Amino acid sequence: MIDLRSDTVTRPTAAMRDAMMAAPLGDDVWGDDPTVNAFQATLAERAGKEAALLFPSGTQSNLVGLMAHCERGDEYIVGQSAHTYRYEGGGAAVLGSIQPQPIENAPDGSLPLEKIAAAVKADDVHFARTRLLALENTIGGNVLTAEYVQQATELARTHGLATHLDGARLFNAAVATDTSLKQLCQPFDSVSLCFSKGLGTPMGSALVGSEALINRARRWRKMVGGGMRQAGIIAAACQHALDHHVADLAHDHRRAARLAEGLATFPAIEVTSQATNMVFVQIDKAHVAPLAAWLKEHGVLIELLYATRMVVHRDISDSDIEQVLNIIKRYFDQA
Repeated sequence: MIDLRSDTVTRPTAAMRDAMMAAPLGDDVWGDDPTVNAFQATLAERAGKEAALLFPSGTQSNLVGLMAHCERGDEYIVGQSAHTYRYEGGGAAVLGSIQPQPIENAPDGSLPLEKIAAAVKADDVHFARTRLLALENTIGGNVLTAEYVQQATELARTHGLATHLDGARLFNAAVATDTSLKQLCQPFDSVSLCFSKGLGTPMGSALVGSEALINRARRWRKMVGGGMRQAGIIAAACQHALDHHVADLAHDHRRAARLAEGLATFPAIEVTSQATNMVFVQIDKAHVAPLAAWLKEHGVLIELLYATRMVVHRDISDSDIEQVLNIIKRYFDQA
């Protein structure tokens, strides 16, 4: 199958599997897994933060990040389209007793600065305490501009807010803008980084921030069930991806642009956006279900859950892109 549903479907390479099998192991809950400790130290250094903490998933990393910043009854400002608000099961409210204050995202994924300022509550017993601004990069494939990030985080600081970044695809942003991970993380107090999307690990995310924040996060991670034992197997995969797979994201971006270019030639398909490794399209309603079925029948899977999107990743080749376009052409030729 040519699987365009998400970059979460990537498989570990043979070299990554070898690294996992060869990893020295300990018990990470006791803090003595050498592979985990080495990975966390390396990632913290590359992100320009004091410490890092390994998690099974990005959802848990984000959740614990929010809980490390906010107390029961506090509030965080977040985008309506952000994963931490919309696609992670309401965990901040359900498990953290943290109230989200959602703001409608602008078309580029940013949160308008004036809306952020207006959402900050007064220090009054009638209101939840506004404690945190949470952004996402990339969002819908879009990279937040450095100028916007600087303005938004400075605005947060003027209101006494901490800042968290859901950087599930921050490596895509780094490659797309030729910017270091350290530069992208610098404006934020905490950043969640995912390795199981375009970087190809079978699981694994990490939270980076200050020593104090990561110490709080470690306690919350244990409480929500994220304490792992011989987690060096996962850390070894993440370290291999960090060392060998980041630059390859440029190929995903190039192939996504080619896919968008080809899709735009079909009258019944409107490409609504293409950024980094994601292509969003609007398909004529009469063709949505039949085309999806045709694609599946011919070995192509696409995502219809959030919107009609196609996500390019390291397991998709140039020839796969051309094959997808050819299959779609054959559909419309016989429709």
